[in-house]
Amino acid sequence: MTPSVYARPPHPENCDCSVCWSRRAAVNPAPCRSTPCAACRPTRVFPVVTTMAKVGGAWRSIRSTYRVERGFTCEKHMPARRPPPYWHVVYDSGRPTPFVPVREPFEREA
Repeated sequence: MTPSVYARPPHPENCDCSVCWSRRAAVNPAPCRSTPCAACRPTRVFPVVTTMAKVGGAWRSIRSTYRVERGFTCEKHMPARRPPPYWHVVYDSGRPTPFVPVREPFEREA
């Protein structure tokens, strides 16, 4: 048998199957909530004054003063202070019922 026997016809333009939908969705991905926006910026540290000295034949920094630029996270990307309330209980079915195995068959009394 030739491979053309197994070839499937192309999907129509307005096809609504899951394959075509996933192709269309992959073209325009939705932005993730964890992706920082233009208002968010990371904390940055810059060395301002550095004292250099020769250590073991190579110049190395032995003392530095740093300037810290504080970062900022916008309200949209700020993590919640507490998890949603439904996380602490999955399912509460009440008091546990002990399992008592029946070793001998019993008969019902009239």
